[in-house]
Amino acid sequence: MNVSVSGFAAILAVAFVRSSAISQTPAVGSGAAATSSYVVATRSPNAFPLVVAGKPATLFYSAKDHRGVERAAISLRDDLERVTGATPEANIADSAVGQRVVIIGTIGKSPLIDRLVRAKKIDVSAIVGKWEAFVTRAVDNPLPGVRQALVIAGSDKRGTIYGIYDLSQAIGVSPWYWWADVPVERRTDLYVLAGTHTRGEPAVKYRGIFINDEAPAFSGWTREKFGGVNSKMYAKMFELILRMKGNYLWPAMWGNAFADDDSLNAKLADEYGIVMGTSHHEPLTRAQQEWRRYGSGPWDYEKNDSTLRDFWRKGIERMYNNGDPRENIVTVGMRGDGDMPMTQGTAISLLERIVADQRDQARTDPLGGQDGRRCARQQAFGHPRHGARRQAIHMDVVPGPFQREGLHQADQGHFRGAVVRLSEVSIQARR
Repeated sequence: MNVSVSGFAAILAVAFVRSSAISQTPAVGSGAAATSSYVVATRSPNAFPLVVAGKPATLFYSAKDHRGVERAAISLRDDLERVTGATPEANIADSAVGQRVVIIGTIGKSPLIDRLVRAKKIDVSAIVGKWEAFVTRAVDNPLPGVRQALVIAGSDKRGTIYGIYDLSQAIGVSPWYWWADVPVERRTDLYVLAGTHTRGEPAVKYRGIFINDEAPAFSGWTREKFGGVNSKMYAKMFELILRMKGNYLWPAMWGNAFADDDSLNAKLADEYGIVMGTSHHEPLTRAQQEWRRYGSGPWDYEKNDSTLRDFWRKGIERMYNNGDPRENIVTVGMRGDGDMPMTQGTAISLLERIVADQRDQARTDPLGGQDGRRCARQQAFGHPRHGARRQAIHMDVVPGPFQREGLHQADQGHFRGAVVRLSEVSIQARR
């Protein structure tokens, strides 16, 4: 990738905290398949021949599946080429033929997977209805004209994507192959061990990255590589998050507005399967820079509440995407403009009013009516008494146990997520 020294330092700040903040459950299998890697370079009894003499199996996935699944399947095709030097066929189809094939799909979205389930060729009972879960296993004679298939089935969109990238990592492609130029070992033979391979549900529900205090290191690097913090950069970031089995992003904010700067940013996040949020002082999906661009009057709820509500309402409307809502965790609360403290002595009652008004906006479907399903996930900053229905998201800057600074002791049970903070400060601390 040939990144600059300063840009590379910014990226490494994420790598240092990966193990503690982006949690995974161990691989599960039977016998040798229960080891950390279920792909080996030598023939094993009943193992699926993924690559033999440099020739990889053919990939099949359905056009009816999620767009993010197709993107990940293409990544697997490219990863197999990185390892073997040969590019496998990748076919969009609702049927499969061939001696050795890989069938990829989401339960309820892929006709291929649903057909195998109905025929009792694969057992998905352990993952049906689960959050971001997958199973991978070899099946003999799964379909007419198919001698052997490796099936990757996901409980939902990200479950399928994680199953794909789990196989990519097992064959030797690091999630950091691009960001950190991790080399890939060439192999001519790859066998997937017999058994069911799964990681269950994630130990932490929301896991991701906060690109924070990014200037000048990260922002300068993005200008050099991509022309700025734009959809080209975010596509690489989304892929990294998913390869690490994350699902969440707080985007860059220094002079940037994720949804306003590049029309492809939010669209690609949704296609890839990334849950978007905004930082602690950017309520209802609207970036601080958007207020500077489109706001009027003071950033003061006592003096300018109707203007602020209108500004925030447009963020919720944008999230609903004309009736096709995107996944977001909505920040509620209010800080002073530019992430400064609010006015000295700000009354708790005012903050309670702000949070209550924002939550009403977040629960209201802009197309009409109340819709708690589409915007149920909220992140509250303010008073602990608002913790009953909130989604607490904690940022861990350094390796080690999470420190829940600023959260009320009684709110410990609400911890459900973790965000890696990509910070200039954390970079400096490690130099």
